[in-house]
Amino acid sequence: MSHESPIRKVLIYRLGSLGDTVVALPCFHLIARTFPQAERVLLTNFPVHAKAAATAAVLGESGLVHGTMRYTVGTRRIGELLRLTREIRRFRPDVLIYLMPMRPWRNILRDRIFFWNAGVRRVVGLPGEQELKHRFDASTGLYEPEAERLARAIAELGEAHPEEMANWDLRLSDAERKAAVAALGTLAGRRLIACGPGTKMQAKDWGQDNWRELLARLHAKYPEHGLVLVGTQEDYGVSEYSAERWSGAKVNLCGQLTPRETAAILEGAEVFLGPDSGPMHLAASVGVPCVIAFSAHGLPGVWYPAGRQHQIVYHQPECFGCGLETCIVMEKKCMRSVTVEEMEQAVGRVLDPVLQVLN
Repeated sequence: MSHESPIRKVLIYRLGSLGDTVVALPCFHLIARTFPQAERVLLTNFPVHAKAAATAAVLGESGLVHGTMRYTVGTRRIGELLRLTREIRRFRPDVLIYLMPMRPWRNILRDRIFFWNAGVRRVVGLPGEQELKHRFDASTGLYEPEAERLARAIAELGEAHPEEMANWDLRLSDAERKAAVAALGTLAGRRLIACGPGTKMQAKDWGQDNWRELLARLHAKYPEHGLVLVGTQEDYGVSEYSAERWSGAKVNLCGQLTPRETAAILEGAEVFLGPDSGPMHLAASVGVPCVIAFSAHGLPGVWYPAGRQHQIVYHQPECFGCGLETCIVMEKKCMRSVTVEEMEQAVGRVLDPVLQVLN
């Protein structure tokens, strides 16, 4: 990208939750490399009644962004829109980086008009109407990963290289890693299986009885491993139930850690188990192999964890790519078809080669 004048202020527009932020990491790294001297502020959504955005909790003190600007998703309140317009005008960004999820063309046009009215004249990453479909690779049967789509959208800034794990670096601090060690207690330094069975989306829920049976089998097969459970406070109960038959060393850390401290916990695990979730993306970002009971809510490949070391159990019924958060008519056919045996075998494909090498 040519720079007729110095870029001093960059506004990055990215909404979403923990997973949405993690998959954009290669783009955040690219933006930081392209504009190292600029003040980089992230315009993002904040959860209701929360003091911090999910993105801020993920990026933390990494230096990839320097601050956040609040956006209320779906707001039509004139007062709120005027407040945001004034805040953007005060910031006076030299460029806006548009890192939004796939959305309808009318929403993109509305965004462009809003930012123009807020004084933004240069935008990078705004897609054309013809780009509003996920690309399909017939040779693999998979659709373009979201991280690659985002990288392609801002390619005029340079190559984001999402295929290189260095570009997924969360830049965890020593303090965050020490907090992880303290939270693990007697499990620190042990061989670990990590599990995050919780999900806020009914369509992605594999079922706590399945998780309980799987963990019971894994404990019998890998008794030398400890078990660490991660997730939000709301996931504590399902995690307790899932680990009920794991009689060995275990710790339930749901709701006790920040996302970045959770990533530091996952760094030390040999495998992560769960549904399509934020913790899955955190585990992948620190290079941990993931074994995932993956819902057909989304198109295959779009939201798979980064890297090639994972085992994805994705069954593709006729209703795949439905986008439903709650599945009633098909009764979660995709998830019901994932068996405990399949997941156990997938874990074996990750752990058994490691054990053979160590032994």
